[in-house]
Amino acid sequence: MSTAAKRRLIRDFKRLASDPPIGISGSPNPDNIMIWNAVIFGPPDTPFEDGSFRLTLTFTDAYPNKPPTVRFVSKMFHPNIYNNGELCLDILQNRWSPTYDVAAVLTSVQSLLNDPNPSR
Repeated sequence: MSTAAKRRLIRDFKRLASDPPIGISGSPNPDNIMIWNAVIFGPPDTPFEDGSFRLTLTFTDAYPNKPPTVRFVSKMFHPNIYNNGELCLDILQNRWSPTYDVAAVLTSVQSLLNDPNPSR
């Protein structure tokens, strides 16, 4: 395991635990810091309101230079979420930046629920 990726994930977890965005929680798997479980609560005034949705984030040694793989565990009906739970989100593909942390990724996923992009 890359020490740089591990250090960054520890920092991401500390930040997420100390100042979590509203409606978002996440933590590493106790046995493997490279796999995280997260929960996103549906944004108000959307079809997802009052829902809680489970996700997994899988990181490689290339993190933060490469994005994690994010997948919904909860079954979702959304134009940007595939049947297998993977999602089409620009910051996880062609717009990734090492400045994004776990909180930013989860916030972007939550925002996607509120603002789908049917052209993708």
